[in-house]
Amino acid sequence: MSWVVLSKRTAIILFLTLCGSSFGWASTRVGHTKPKPLLSYSSEVILSQLAPVVEKPLAPKRAEFLSPASTPSSLTKALLTQSQVLDDNAITPRRAEFLAQVSPQVIRQGTQISLNGRTFNVAWQQWQVGTSVRIGISDIGLMQSLGVELLSTKDVTRQPVQWFSSPQSTPLVLPSQLMGSYRYLDITDLAKVAGWQLQVEGAAVASGDRLRISSTPARVKEIRQARQPWGSRIVVDLDRPIPWQVSDQRTAGVITLEASASPSLVEQFNAPPPPERQDAEDAAPVSVGADGENAVIRVEQGQKQTILRVDIPTGKRLQVYSLPNPNRLVIDLRADALVEKEISWAPGIRWHQKYVTLKNSRFPVVWLEVDPRTSGASFRPIWSNPATQVGTAPLIQTAQMWQAFAAINAGFFNRNNQLPLGAVRRDERWFSGPILNRGAIAWNDSGQFKFGRLTLQETLVTSAGSRLPILFLNTGYVQTGFARYTPEWGPTYTPLIDNEVLFVVQNDQVISQLPGGIAGQQSFPIPLDGYLLTLRGNSPASGSLSVGTQVSLESLTTPGDFGSYPHILGAGPLLVQNRQIVLNAKAEQFSDAFIQQSAIRSCIGSTAAGTLMIAAIHNRSGGLGPTLAETAQLMQLLGAVNALNFDGGSSTGLYLGGQLLDRSPSTAARVHNGLGIFRSPTP
Repeated sequence: MSWVVLSKRTAIILFLTLCGSSFGWASTRVGHTKPKPLLSYSSEVILSQLAPVVEKPLAPKRAEFLSPASTPSSLTKALLTQSQVLDDNAITPRRAEFLAQVSPQVIRQGTQISLNGRTFNVAWQQWQVGTSVRIGISDIGLMQSLGVELLSTKDVTRQPVQWFSSPQSTPLVLPSQLMGSYRYLDITDLAKVAGWQLQVEGAAVASGDRLRISSTPARVKEIRQARQPWGSRIVVDLDRPIPWQVSDQRTAGVITLEASASPSLVEQFNAPPPPERQDAEDAAPVSVGADGENAVIRVEQGQKQTILRVDIPTGKRLQVYSLPNPNRLVIDLRADALVEKEISWAPGIRWHQKYVTLKNSRFPVVWLEVDPRTSGASFRPIWSNPATQVGTAPLIQTAQMWQAFAAINAGFFNRNNQLPLGAVRRDERWFSGPILNRGAIAWNDSGQFKFGRLTLQETLVTSAGSRLPILFLNTGYVQTGFARYTPEWGPTYTPLIDNEVLFVVQNDQVISQLPGGIAGQQSFPIPLDGYLLTLRGNSPASGSLSVGTQVSLESLTTPGDFGSYPHILGAGPLLVQNRQIVLNAKAEQFSDAFIQQSAIRSCIGSTAAGTLMIAAIHNRSGGLGPTLAETAQLMQLLGAVNALNFDGGSSTGLYLGGQLLDRSPSTAARVHNGLGIFRSPTP
């Protein structure tokens, strides 16, 4: 075990803003903040003006029971006791050294933290600059595991945060460090003043260790709730700042507090759980009570935690945030729960989340915008198992396996047999072929993108002059006729319907003909120097492929220039092309039910500036997700001049730096493939 080394001078500083004036409740606004942010690094205090930030959207004037006390919190008093008076003019404003001049030396790293005995899959790193040893946690992991809210910023090297603090009066800023697939925020000094003990567990190796975080014991003093014009509010009074987590599910939310509660307080909120409900994956949460009632809360006491389970009424979502003086956690159930922000995550990479208004509806949209020219990023299809096209997995797992720093789910697939239903082409190799002339995106490593409806036409030409059309390549889509399966599909092929006839082709020659038998019963090896042809249904064409027949392949794409791009992903329908909405789901052979559905959506688009955006569009405030027509209009409003619909509903997921941005992982389904974004070089 190795304890983090902290400089004595470090403990002098880091005003957490807990002793400011009463918290001001106002609507979202953009502007320059006058107070100087507190940025602690090594043994220095870096004081400088914060770049313009979008402040956290706050509720209207709160009910009287939220009136703050005027006395500083105990943590603030401790900070004031430790700190000396500083002259702002005594220090020249500048960036933290390790971001501008000195490359940090990584000591240890891992992908798990243990918070008071509970394990979270969060990346962390320990590094050293000079004699100072620092610890950083991935930014979104810090937000989701410890409750540290990330605020808007245009500076990729500094991340303003809110954690029982008032960003309007004195913003708290953490240095950031981009390494590998993660953006780490330095929490060394924050942990010191918050009373967290940091300890690295494991052998002295470069990876695979676990970071143990032990927070100071805390107590839940009271839980209050009241109706508001926009919904319902729950306030948890605390005796000190604490880590906390939120799991926002379809009809219920779980808020876990790293604090204990008295048995009498737990007893006050012991309503029986609601009956289990089977909800459509894209439906708005069902009603759990009359609109005028308070939210139903159940409180449970864990080993070291207090757990609040909150039923979510129709059309509402959770918005949870912390406040200082006194220390409180506020849980709002409201239709407009998305916190709007814009964060420059890395050079050329921006993370946006905001409401986009379309006619009478407001849609919460979370998207990433990537400039391939300035970010050095590359784009590749990714899928759940690199060895085969059979299988699904959570997007988080797939993105981490491929070492992508960002990703979005992409093509359709069959949930029953877990096979792809659309184009997946990587490095000029077809891992899955396109189907039904559906929408696709193609690109190269020069930052050029093409959107359109894609068809792949293959023809098998025999030595006798027969020309046999091959309808599909490496796909789970089934129709009568020939289909072809190559080593990109995997080591074997298993018949998808009864009585297929298989032709083994090696070195451009048919070497055997085999009966497929009953579907799913037997797997047949795919030759590394050839492929398998399968014939579904009765056809006299099988007589043209006797053993020993020499064959050749002709292949072309429509449009023809699609074939010149090394990477392709297909889904559909195509939404926008050359600034015009070109939606025609019927032409892409989507069902009427799919066409008419209102659902959560995943999309990809390109802008006039040459940037690529990947977006997750969720249910409109108080209602359902967008229709396909609305999705096309929303992508235009975001600035897309070309746009394609990806698989949506429970498949939708937008990944960045180790976590999902747009939803709780527990609500996201397993998916077959996605688009991964990498820092060069691509694995």
